[in-house]
Amino acid sequence: MSFARFYPVMPDLEWIETIAPLGIKVVQLRLKDASDTEIERQIKGALHVCKTHNVQLIVNDYWQEAIKLGADYIHLGQEDLADADLKAIKQAGIKLGVSTHSDQELATALKAEPDYIALGPVYETILKEMKWAPQGLGDVTKWRDKINVPLIAIGGINLERAPLVLEAGADSVAVVTDIVTSKTPADQTLKWVNLLETL
Repeated sequence: MSFARFYPVMPDLEWIETIAPLGIKVVQLRLKDASDTEIERQIKGALHVCKTHNVQLIVNDYWQEAIKLGADYIHLGQEDLADADLKAIKQAGIKLGVSTHSDQELATALKAEPDYIALGPVYETILKEMKWAPQGLGDVTKWRDKINVPLIAIGGINLERAPLVLEAGADSVAVVTDIVTSKTPADQTLKWVNLLETL
């Protein structure tokens, strides 16, 4: 299975509306601290925008809403994975991505038979408090040798570091901070699209 090299992770529908027309192939909706009504509104809107622009939407965390609203891809962290009904997810035909930060978490993730594995943080990240130290490129290579599904690298990756991460074995680079903190996020997104299309 192939996977888009550039994997932006956006905090809400408005961000997805901004970057979906720019040539991206996949995007994650990572919505936090929202009401049930708002969660549904955001997922419905993101599904519509992504369908319009032929972009694969991946819904973070909200697997029940993803099933209800007809999403076909979700991403779960380790805590969410422990609480999720994996049988219901599989029965709904939804593909699954899982976050990992250690060998133990990788083993847990693989038991869920995911469609991709995410490893992070590869580098130090300023976006959120992380209890995990940066993994480094060595762990990217180590993870690549252990799994037979796409490997997504996340955490502190910028345009200069992305080629190194891919060379280390990642199939895709997940990007959050480099876009959402940019003064010109659309231009920055285009730089990512152009970079990873030419590698």
